[in-house]
Amino acid sequence: MPGPTGQPTPETAINSVSSNKADSFPPLWLVWLAAVVFIFAGLGGPGILNNNEGLYAEIPREMLASHDWRFWIIPHLNGLPYMEKPPLLYWLTAASFALFGISEWSARLVPALSALACVGTLLWFGRAVGRPRAGRLGALMFISGLGVALMSRLLMFDMLLTALVTAAFCCSYRYLIEGRPALLRWAMAWLALAILAKGLLGVLLFPMVMLVFLASIHGLGQRFWRAAASMLRPDALLVFFVIAAPWHIAASLTEPIFAWFYFINEHVLRFLGRREPHDYYSGPWWYYLPRMMLYLFPWSLFLFGLLARQQPEAAASSATLRRFLLLDWLLPLLFFSVSRAKANYYLVAVMPFAAMHLALALENRGLERPSLRSWPGYAVAILGALLCIIASLRHDDPHSPVQFLHLSQKSLLIAVFAAIAVAGLSCALLARHTRAGLGAYLALPAALGVFAYFLLMAMQPQVTAKDTALWLEQEARGREIYLYRNFEEISSLPFYLKKPLPIVDARSNDLYWGNRLKANRIMLSDAQFGQALERGAKIAIVVMDSQLADFRARAWASGLREVRRSGQLTVFMN
Repeated sequence: MPGPTGQPTPETAINSVSSNKADSFPPLWLVWLAAVVFIFAGLGGPGILNNNEGLYAEIPREMLASHDWRFWIIPHLNGLPYMEKPPLLYWLTAASFALFGISEWSARLVPALSALACVGTLLWFGRAVGRPRAGRLGALMFISGLGVALMSRLLMFDMLLTALVTAAFCCSYRYLIEGRPALLRWAMAWLALAILAKGLLGVLLFPMVMLVFLASIHGLGQRFWRAAASMLRPDALLVFFVIAAPWHIAASLTEPIFAWFYFINEHVLRFLGRREPHDYYSGPWWYYLPRMMLYLFPWSLFLFGLLARQQPEAAASSATLRRFLLLDWLLPLLFFSVSRAKANYYLVAVMPFAAMHLALALENRGLERPSLRSWPGYAVAILGALLCIIASLRHDDPHSPVQFLHLSQKSLLIAVFAAIAVAGLSCALLARHTRAGLGAYLALPAALGVFAYFLLMAMQPQVTAKDTALWLEQEARGREIYLYRNFEEISSLPFYLKKPLPIVDARSNDLYWGNRLKANRIMLSDAQFGQALERGAKIAIVVMDSQLADFRARAWASGLREVRRSGQLTVFMN
């Protein structure tokens, strides 16, 4: 039976090429094994990172510690209101803390499970639309792509958003093809949760993609308007508002400035590049293009395989699906490119559909051809060799803070690029001459992931304040602990010390509005800190290297002594 688009359902239009090869590469067990390994291996090893991870781990910790329902409506960061993002990630992370205790592993569990949910959604969607092999290959490419493999292991909003938006789009496509109202209700439920995960982005992208998709099928005639109207079913809209509205209403009632701050400052003015304060990067229109290649590496190298001719039967039967997948990643990418605010992690949201679109295109061109399987490995080998030569010509940096395997920065780069060249050549030969096929390329992201893990562990003093926090817990007992100016760059310190920390002469953008909303004892002036010293308070203050010269120039600094250095942090006590 046709759905609202007038297209036949998957059950009546199963692609013969796909179904005849349903048991070929990649097998289902390999997809799930790769997903579990790439997501969970060493998940809790590195300390909570400064900047974003430290912020988003501290907020749910404060939710649990506050015993105040208002902290669950208006999140608090370092003891101050923080309304930049909606609360779903914080709620789920707080639940993880409550169930498993507060740790690095439990802090990262939500993005890890979100990545796993994306894998399951792509597998489900591939089977539902009659292309199970493309679903399996797309899921494998998604979870082993370099960017996703890294982002699934960081406590940030984007992987949770990606899981929810992916489910919403997949359910919507099936509704348009099959016409089952339950699918639309599920789509609206996932979309509402996506709004609670990262704001109104989903409300903008969802109708944009779906309307352009319908217009590409029907033009702008009666069939377009009929199909578009079918997505406004009252029962589906009711599901959407029942899930999305309560928190927005409660937040507006709890904090009067919320509506302006959240809807105007955080969404409209951020898109226009006029948000206050300006704490985000603005890049050129092509900012995301090279990053797309890196996020999907090594599978992005197969893009050149799209120059090969498609099998006519496979191409004809998948035209509508290919158009949908293309729009699902291309339109959001264009939206992000037009926006003045840019960040590489925004790309995570388009990766599931980019991966499945590439997988479907490769399936239509025949994955079995040795030339299609092997040349990306040769490309990696050539690229690695060129980078190795370039690295050998550069000057070494004797002051590099990173020490890994006792190698200098130059020697480390040469070793890494040489290893990439050898790995690329090995993958090409294995893919061409053995039964491993495309599976050989899993070795590349796996090897890079292992290297990134141990490099991150070697960089712990530079990227997390965990060691400093453990030292302060032992050596600064009975002392009030302060930060000097910086907060975001040391954001893991409050998390590990399990309490908000006062900041002297703060330069924090994330605490800017929270400080303006109410009087507090968190953001202190030089004079207030000086008065605390005059009263004889026992203190310890943590200073970043970038602020040391300014810190030592303060009149009261002469009464403080340096007691510890770790990474970029120095601790002073009186």
